[in-house]
Amino acid sequence: MTELLYKAQRGEAERLTLYRELRDSILKCEKCGLCRTRKNVVTGEGDINSRIMFVGEGPGEVEDDTGRPFVGPAGELLTQILKAAGFEREKVYITNIVKCRPPKNRVPEIEEVINCQGWLEAQIALLRPQIIVCLGNTPLKWFIHSTEGITKMRGRWFTWRGAALMPMFHPSYLLRNESRKKGSPKDLTWQDIQHVWARYEELRKE
Repeated sequence: MTELLYKAQRGEAERLTLYRELRDSILKCEKCGLCRTRKNVVTGEGDINSRIMFVGEGPGEVEDDTGRPFVGPAGELLTQILKAAGFEREKVYITNIVKCRPPKNRVPEIEEVINCQGWLEAQIALLRPQIIVCLGNTPLKWFIHSTEGITKMRGRWFTWRGAALMPMFHPSYLLRNESRKKGSPKDLTWQDIQHVWARYEELRKE
């Protein structure tokens, strides 16, 4: 892991090779018990040169079956949100805090997060996103270590190791809260993703 982080500081020409090395290392991970119940490791996908990274909690059933992040019902909603705001899913990078599905989609345990966090740190060091969007409570706690939940922290900009960080509701939460009324989770998420798009557009103009 230390070697991967060191290599990530080297020239851009090696980025794709290093990314593949990192992906292959993640695919072979057996650091926690989740390796015994998974079907596939879900490393992440998207544009490795993107300025923005979306980080969720962990793979669900469809993600575990396919090896791809955010392709189940919550992922379909995330794709719709991105498209409505102006993003092309293929031009952002999407990953999770833990790379293997927790049984029955439960919240990852602290030990599982700790054992997996080095992979996310290596992904961030290699891809160097300028904007990070954390989706839900689990990534929020990992990035910010706050005792406040996503309801109070969402929609606010923070700085994390030089990157602009925005917490947003996880799409699975939005699926359980269908209302689109003013102040509803879906309404607040639409406001948040527009702020993210505005910051992203500023970066693209630089």
